[in-house]
Amino acid sequence: MAEANGSSSEPVFLIFGRSGWIGGLVGDYLKEKGAKFEYATARLEDRSAILADIERVKPTHVLNCAGLTGRPNVDWCETHKVETIRSNVIGCLNLADLCNSKGIHMMYYGTGCIFHYDDDFPMNSGKGFKEADKPNFTGSYYSYTKAMVESLLKEYPNVLTLRVRMPIVADLVYPRNFITKIIKYDKVVDIPNSMTVLPELIPLSIQMAERKLTGIMNFTNPGCISHNEILELYKQYIDPEFAWSNFSLEEQAKVIVAPRSNNLLDTQRIQSEFPDILPIKESLIKYVFEPNAAKKEE
Repeated sequence: MAEANGSSSEPVFLIFGRSGWIGGLVGDYLKEKGAKFEYATARLEDRSAILADIERVKPTHVLNCAGLTGRPNVDWCETHKVETIRSNVIGCLNLADLCNSKGIHMMYYGTGCIFHYDDDFPMNSGKGFKEADKPNFTGSYYSYTKAMVESLLKEYPNVLTLRVRMPIVADLVYPRNFITKIIKYDKVVDIPNSMTVLPELIPLSIQMAERKLTGIMNFTNPGCISHNEILELYKQYIDPEFAWSNFSLEEQAKVIVAPRSNNLLDTQRIQSEFPDILPIKESLIKYVFEPNAAKKEE
């Protein structure tokens, strides 16, 4: 059981997804903060094991960071549909349902890759998809399952779903970091997107759980940034010799199995909760590029 110190009203977090990227980062942050937390041992498809974890840890908050994105990328899900359903739909609903029956708040780190620009939401229009908008992108099986589970989760009164997009950290060699991916590609598309700078937003997510917010939250920094703008920053702060080339969505389609989502998410809700949240470019400079530039000079 989580260590008993401090007042009985102190939050106790139970994290699912220990082996995942976001699950690890959330645990690191809670440890640094001195919060009481434990990682779950149950697999999400095993209801009785989830229940045993809940009874052992007695959490006030459950954080679901688990889910299948596929390796090396979401194309994996196209040929592993049953495994994707089991993890991303059945498992997630199991946990939400058990938490609801026990009166425990659950926060789910989901995805915002369930929308794409269209005639109603044109690229570069500044018009973003709101929390209440219905997903319009099911081009990949991964996104299809995530949109499905989001629509089911919103019926649970104890759940907050976070729409994470193209997550970024300061570690520029970590393979799942969006920046690490695009600096290694032979060619990149150049499309403005909403993105999630995790070093800034993970602490905000814990506050959201503590406030017991529910429903859906577009979990991105305000505004959008294009691939080329990020690579320009990389060149400016990290590697002046860096060069890249672009290709079109049509050309990209020839080298990937499933289409990719590109969108701008509206951030009015997260900004109303956290007025100091930085716009995407400022956040990238503060949390990613400046720290890396400083390390380079050491």
